[in-house]
Order: sequence, then C-alpha cells, then structure tokens
Amino acid sequence: VLLAAAVCTKAGKAIVSRQFVEMTRTRIEGLLAAFPKLMNTGKQHTFVETESVRYVYQPMEKLYMVLITTKNSNILEDLETLRLFSRVIPEYCRALEENEISEHCFDLIFAFDEIVALGYRENVNLAQIRTFTEMDSHEEKVFRAVRETQEREAKAEMRRKAKELQQARRDAERHGKKAPGFGGFGSSAVSGGTTTAMITETIIETEKPKVAPAPARPSGPSKALKLGAKGKEVDNFVDKLKSEGENIMSSVGKRSAEAAKVLAPPVNMESVHMKIEEKISLTCGRDGGLQNMELHGMIMLHISDEKFARIRLHVENEDKRGVQLQTHPNVDKKLFTTESQIGLKNPEKSFPINSDVGVLKWRLQTTEESFIPLTINCWPSESGNSCDVNIEYELQEESLELNDVIITIPLPSGVGAPVIGEIDGEYRHDSRRNLLEWCLPVIDAKNKSGSLEFSIAGQPNDFFPVQVSFISKKNYCNIQVTKVTQVDGNSPVRFSTETTFLVDKYEIL
Repeated sequence: VLLAAAVCTKAGKAIVSRQFVEMTRTRIEGLLAAFPKLMNTGKQHTFVETESVRYVYQPMEKLYMVLITTKNSNILEDLETLRLFSRVIPEYCRALEENEISEHCFDLIFAFDEIVALGYRENVNLAQIRTFTEMDSHEEKVFRAVRETQEREAKAEMRRKAKELQQARRDAERHGKKAPGFGGFGSSAVSGGTTTAMITETIIETEKPKVAPAPARPSGPSKALKLGAKGKEVDNFVDKLKSEGENIMSSVGKRSAEAAKVLAPPVNMESVHMKIEEKISLTCGRDGGLQNMELHGMIMLHISDEKFARIRLHVENEDKRGVQLQTHPNVDKKLFTTESQIGLKNPEKSFPINSDVGVLKWRLQTTEESFIPLTINCWPSESGNSCDVNIEYELQEESLELNDVIITIPLPSGVGAPVIGEIDGEYRHDSRRNLLEWCLPVIDAKNKSGSLEFSIAGQPNDFFPVQVSFISKKNYCNIQVTKVTQVDGNSPVRFSTETTFLVDKYEIL
C-alpha cells in the first residue's frame, strides 16, 4: 500500500527516500521530480494523484515530507502515518534544512523502517520508535558495570604494590643495602632517581584503562583481573562488537581520560613538587541567592630527592574572604602563624621521600552571594505550548580562568530537539538522557559573560536543576607557595607547582 517515504526539496530533489517495495532508483527519482509540477498552488490540498500513484505530502519550511502510495490505499490512515513521519524528523535533526537531513539520513531511514514494514503501517508511537532505534542493551550495561569494578580493583592493587615498593626501598636505604629490583627490571642496583622514574612508569602503565580485553587471560595470582562466568560472557559480547567495527568505551574511562588530559602534571617536575588542589561544592536558588558554598583546598608536597628532604615552604596568603587554615600535626604551627612558613616541628627530621604529603589545608563555607565564582541565570518563560528559555553566565571572580566549562540543562522527554536561537559557544543535545549541554572552552576576564536562547515544549520546572562543571589551573583562594628554602643555610631550592580547581557539585535548583 505504501510505496515510499521521502524528504525532498521544493524542486523535487530527493534528500532521503526509503522504498518499502521493489523500485528502481530512476523510478523513485522520476516520481519525486514530477511531484512539484503536479501541485496546484491555488488550492490547499494534502495529496495529489496521477494515473498510477497518490502523493500525500506535508510542507516543512523549505522541504516536503512525501508519502507515495497506491490509489486504493486509505487516505485517512496515510495522513495519520504522514503526521508520524513529520514528527520523527525533528527528533534527529536540529534544523529542517537539506544539509542537516543529509547528515542524519541513516537515523531517519532506521526510524522510517520502524513506522512501515513491507508497505504497511506498524502500530507504533513516537516514544516506541525512539526506544527501538536507541537499542538499549542490557549486555552493554553489564559490561560497563563489570569494567568499572575491574578498574577500581586494579587501581587499588596498584596503590598497594606502589606502597610495598616504596617501603622496600626505604628499608633497603635504612640498612644501607641495594634497592631491590622489581617487575621486569631484574634485581640490579638502581640509583634513587632511576628507581623513582621506574615506580612512576609502573604506576602510569597500570592506570591505563583497558577498553577491550584480549581473549587470553593472565595466569598470575592477581585477584584484580579475575572475572566470573558472567564477566566472560560480557567480554565475549564486547569482542564481537569490536570485530564488527563498534567503538566501545566506558563513560568512566572517557571522563578520567579527559581529566588526565587537562590535569596532566607538568613535564618539568622538579625534585620538590607541589600539588595545590581545590574542590568547590555550591548550591544556588533559581531566583538568586546562595544556599550553600563550600570549598576545600590542600597543598600536597612530593619530594623525590633525599638531599631536599629538610626544607621549608614559604606560603603567600592573599585571601580576604576569611578562609580557615589548618596545618598538618607534624608541621610547626607557630612558625606558620608568625612567618607563613611550613616546616616540621623538629627541624632535624626530614619530610617523607617519594610520597604525597598533605602539609596545609583550608576550608571556606559561606552564603555570601558575592563569593560565587560563576553566576548562572536561567529564565524559562511559557509561550503557548512551548517554553522560551534564556540562560546566561557571568564570571564574578575575574582573576580565574575556567576551562572546559559545561552547563547542563535538563529537557522534557518526548518533545524532540530544542530550537536554538542565539548562542555563545557550542551546544550538544543528548536525546538519550534528555539533556542540553552548553559547552564553552574558556571563561575568563576577556570572555566573562555569554548567553544561550532556545525554545522547546515544556514547563519552567522541566529545566532545573542546571549543573555546571569546569576545570581551572588557577585556584580560587589566593594561596600560593612562593619560595622553598633549605633548613640549613636558608639556600633556595628549585621547585615545581601544579594547581587545579575542580567542581565537586555546582547546581542551580
């Protein structure tokens, strides 16, 4: 009954066409080329007939959605089918334009096949079509859960091994023996710096996420890589997908890879290296007002050369927001209070070698609105059956530089893609999770504000909570290590610093 479904231009050029019976390419192109010439411009019809076929059509801006049927088909059913076809297209295409239709042509063809089978309409609705085309896989979920558990166990095993190696090295140094060999490096004596490099390399190698495992399993006694029978089935399933050309990667692996890319340690890591890390947790109301903001920061000291183990850190604290500082119990609190220097209570003792030691931490908790680093104003307003949403950001703390900013706005389900008006930056529409992600590579003093406008069917409450994530290499509280000196002789020591400012939670409710 239904011969073909096509999206064509007003000149009759086919962009996407799906034939449900055997038809040659020249036949379908000829039918579609003849279609615009058959329409009477003066009359408002939704169908046109020739001697052999009937065209049932619906205009969509500069395009037509056309169904080609036999003349004895039920036109009322055909019109209902046409409406469903027209609603499917905005699900996959952001704009009803030729290049956008061409880009998503295969998605549309798969959806068309769910509506019509062998020329007859299937009893489906839009939500069912979306479910069928997404092909949500239970096996994939099982695979991801198993893989994430496996990664966590492998990392825990790696940390334990690294601690054992460091302890063995310390014991060997204490007794004046040679440092023990490990792994594939043999048991030859290795100098301190080389051993550190080897330990670092081993840890980095272990931390690489294994996306698709090889069929062969290691025969060693490590429990971290053992899987049950269920896990083996999952791995076989993934291997089959890989062989068919599918690109499988766990979402956790992606996130950790992205974070590692941005937060990679400096190439030139000195013997004295410091990590300054801050995490922010913030909750705002949609009508303004800061419900709670909590920020935690810490300075981690890493010394890789024993001759720099007895040092003092000169800290510069220019914070004026009332941050609460706390030093490690082994640090001389009086020295820090009077001279802003971090040193051990007993100057004869030395800091631990080849391990990260937290020497200073700070905390800021406030409900003062002026302390919000990045304000988000989301303003949905109802307009008939749809909602116009205006959202803008403004950087209040101009000394910051925020990278990879993603502002995530939830969308109502089953209403298609949002129509974007104006936008600073880029956006991604995640139709599976019903999210609109507004992506901004950098927000700083030169790019301190921007806005996004879009419209979509829904209620104002559908667009909350708005969530924000970013990574920065400048910290919020202006606390820095300006100088490192040795306890004996006060001579300066070369050092390197790595600063990160991360989001734990950033929500507008």
